[in-house]
Amino acid sequence: MYNFQVNDMTCGHCASTVEKAVKGVDAAAQVKIDLTTHKVEIASTKPVEAFAAAITEAGYTGELQQ
Repeated sequence: MYNFQVNDMTCGHCASTVEKAVKGVDAAAQVKIDLTTHKVEIASTKPVEAFAAAITEAGYTGELQQ
């Protein structure tokens, strides 16, 4: 389980874009997005670096939370 803080994700379109980026890495990933707190929770066996890169490539700043 990976948790990202994506503070520049501010609307439904942003959330959709981030989710599509995550699914582009792993179509089977479980993705939960909380737009109010700007949190993205990803359940996947793929490496976290791949998701971080995908979020960045989508135009957002995702910080991995420990």
